Amino acid sequence: MTLKFRLRHHFPTIDMDMAFETPSPGVTMLFGPSGCGKTTIINAAAGLFRPDECHISIDGKVLGDTKTGIWLPPERRRVGLVFQDAKLFPHMSIETNLRFGMRRTEPGSIRFDEVVDLLGIGHLLARRPKTLSGGERQRVAIGRGLLAQPHLLLMDEPLASLDAPRKAEILPFLTRLKTALRLPIIYVTHSPDELSQLGDSVVLLEKGRAVACGSVPDIAGRADLPLGQRDDAGAVLVCRVAEHDGDSALTRLEGGGVTLWVPLLDAEPGAECRVRIPAREVILARRTPEAISLHNIIPGTVRRMTDGPRRQSVLVEIVLPDGVLLSRVTPDAITRLALEPGSAVLALIKSTSIEVLGGTTPG
Repeated sequence: MTLKFRLRHHFPTIDMDMAFETPSPGVTMLFGPSGCGKTTIINAAAGLFRPDECHISIDGKVLGDTKTGIWLPPERRRVGLVFQDAKLFPHMSIETNLRFGMRRTEPGSIRFDEVVDLLGIGHLLARRPKTLSGGERQRVAIGRGLLAQPHLLLMDEPLASLDAPRKAEILPFLTRLKTALRLPIIYVTHSPDELSQLGDSVVLLEKGRAVACGSVPDIAGRADLPLGQRDDAGAVLVCRVAEHDGDSALTRLEGGGVTLWVPLLDAEPGAECRVRIPAREVILARRTPEAISLHNIIPGTVRRMTDGPRRQSVLVEIVLPDGVLLSRVTPDAITRLALEPGSAVLALIKSTSIEVLGGTTPG
């Protein structure tokens, strides 16, 4: 089952020519600078914009294909839309807002009570939108989109208008939602945190082109792609909680074919989580240091080295048995360690530098 998208269109300021294919169900993140084509993809998938040439299909159902003349109108696409602005009806209660989209669609598998529970909005049903926080309004907007029984959910920077605390509040609900409902979702974002925590696949866009497409761990671990050139570059690993050590206040995670120790988590053994390890927090060595406080000394092999902007740093890809780490170091460190592709290396990582994303909370 796949989401297939191909689009060509001439705008006065840019020619767009992009194509990608990602697994379905799952969350496909569209990531790139403003003007690269993210919202154009959303509008074309919703049927709100008809490109010069396109093919859009989800799990074999064609929504639009200019070669065959197929172009389903928006109301026949069974697509849910969530924007930056919640766009709730101010004169209606939250429950009435939620049920509004249900009036115009056939009954489906997504139930009202299930959505209310997943999004944690049961206590808001009798209230009006103006009494809600920004995060609460956005959760309601997501619920309304889901209750339209969509075959595809489109989310255009749904958290962009929220401050950091409200984003932190809503991200766990989105993680629960994508796990429980298993819908195909296209999600536009500028945020590496949202990409790392929510995404299954990512499409990197630049100047109307798809420059890379793949799983989030694969793309985040590439030093030669735009994500790697950011100051906040970091690798993503899918991990499993292996054990808790209460005496040392640490949790052992298994992921990427290696063991990682992090501060104690509130999670059952066997639970899955993601971790993000910023490149700037990974120190490299050629042999194990003596008398060091680090809990994480990870062996790997250098795969690629890419110069950073202005050649002030080098981003190093370190291959693990089943994953990749990134390390940002100075050119002098490369020389002193005599690193080159194929070199054996040790990645040294503080437990407190590993960011645990979703599914678990600090204990």
